[in-house]
Formats: sequence, C-alpha cells, structure tokens
Amino acid sequence: MNLLSDRASRSAIALARISLATVLALASTIAPLAARAESPADQPETRPASQTYQTLHLAYLTEGHDAEYAVTDLRNMIPGAKVYYVPPQHAISIRGTQEEIALAQKILGEIDQPRKAYRLTYTITDMADGKRNGSESYSLVVVPGETTTLKQGTKVPIVTGDYLPDKSNEHNKVFQYKDVGLKIQSSLEGARLHTRVEQSSLTDEKSVLGAQDPVIRETDLDGMSTLEQGKPTVLGSLDLPGTGRRQQIEVSAEAIP
Repeated sequence: MNLLSDRASRSAIALARISLATVLALASTIAPLAARAESPADQPETRPASQTYQTLHLAYLTEGHDAEYAVTDLRNMIPGAKVYYVPPQHAISIRGTQEEIALAQKILGEIDQPRKAYRLTYTITDMADGKRNGSESYSLVVVPGETTTLKQGTKVPIVTGDYLPDKSNEHNKVFQYKDVGLKIQSSLEGARLHTRVEQSSLTDEKSVLGAQDPVIRETDLDGMSTLEQGKPTVLGSLDLPGTGRRQQIEVSAEAIP
C-alpha cells in the first residue's frame, strides 16, 4: 500500500507540473494578442483638424527678396501649413487650420512694416589757412539696405577715337562723356553708413595727347562710419591740389517720421 501511495503522489505532482506548464504557455500566447488588440494601430484613427485656405497680401515687403524672407519665416514658424508666394500679386497663399492662419496673420502684421527712412545732410566746408570760407549742404533720403546717389555738375565730352565712313573723306570723331562735378553715394546697413564723395573739375592744363583732350582733377573720399542721430559726424577732409584749399566733409542724420 505504501508503494502504491508513493506512485500515486508522484503521478499527481507530475500532472500538476504539466498543468502549470500548459497555463504558462497559454498565458505567453494570449498576452501578445491582448497587447496587439490594445495597440494604437488597431484603434480608430484620429481625424486631423479641419483646414481652410486664405490669401494674405503684402503691403511693404514687395521689393527684392523681402517677400521670399517672409515666406521662409512662415514656413519655419508654421511647418504644418502649406505656404506659397504669388509674385505678380504680392500675395501669399496659405492652407492650414484656423489657428495656423491666425498665427500667419500675426507674424505678417509684425514684419510687413514700412522700412524707416533717414534724411542725411552732407555739409562740405571750404577752408583756407585754417579759416572757414563757407560751406554747402546737400540732403539725401536713404532707406536701409538701399543706395542713394546725388550728382551735381556737367558732362564733358572726351574724344575716344574716330572713323572714316564709306565714300567720305571726313573723319568722324567718337565721344565719351565724363561727369565732372560732385557725386555723393550713400548706403545704410543698420547704423553703419557707407559714403563715397567724389569731386572733379577741369583744369587749365593741356593734355599731352592733344589740345582737345581736357585734364580733369579728381578727389575721392570712400569710407564707413557709425551714425548718431542729431549729432554731426566728420567723415574726413580733402586737399584740393593746386589751390591751397581744404574741404571738410561731415554728415548728420535724422529719422523721417
């Protein structure tokens, strides 16, 4: 009887072990299926927010690459929206959600602004023996990022060649015109001002190339400076050869409201 009891106990333990192994195997099979059933892929897709379309017109960013910079700004700030620029109309087509279009309008409202303009007044003072003999002033309106040029003087013809037309014994001369006088060129980048002042005049000297060729005397001032509104800035001075005179050039700036 004891031998039979031991065998029965061993059989019961073996059956219990088989049942436990079966349960564990079933659990390992069912768990991935349950997790897959709960995965987001099997869940109903969330519909994207409704989109709309609008055209935004530019008022001031219409020159050069200004509009391209504005479009790049919108694309970087609102990556979910579709943005396209229509150059002939100075218009931006945008497709996105109401929130994205509202943000685009806010951004454009802040960057699509008129650029400030400045009135630059150049004063050229004539000096001799350290004394002021008088001065002349010239005003230019300059917009940052642009170049403004002022010219005052005459055009002098200079013979550059001649030619003999067919069936004619007369030589025709070829002329090129040279600007003689004052030229001021200004450009602004922030508070940095680039100025070039050129002055030229005819002399009484005779050219060695021919009596008809004029001799032109030139002086040139080219440099950078930092502007301070309401405060004159001396750009430099020029000696006028053969005259014993000297000219001092200064500039002052004021913002145009």
